[in-house]
Amino acid sequence: MDTELFENLKESLRQAKAIRDGKLEGRRTTVNPIDVKAVHERTKRSQGEFAAAINVSVRTLQNWEQHQRSPTGPAASLLKVMATAPKTVIKALHQ
Repeated sequence: MDTELFENLKESLRQAKAIRDGKLEGRRTTVNPIDVKAVHERTKRSQGEFAAAINVSVRTLQNWEQHQRSPTGPAASLLKVMATAPKTVIKALHQ
């Protein structure tokens, strides 16, 4: 193993221990949730049409819109792109 890489790994472990012991503050990442309902409404489609367009069930869409669940992975990425260019995404999905 590369000496520099090994030293970096050891330093990471020291930092993890310091964070665990409360001696160092860990990094915080904030994630801005996607407003699925706003994205949906911008398309001017019914829930059923919108759910079909992005290939999820209506119930899944409802859970996202009611903040009971959050989209993850490819669905989250698709919705982020759709928030910017909904007509383009729907057109591309249905060619």
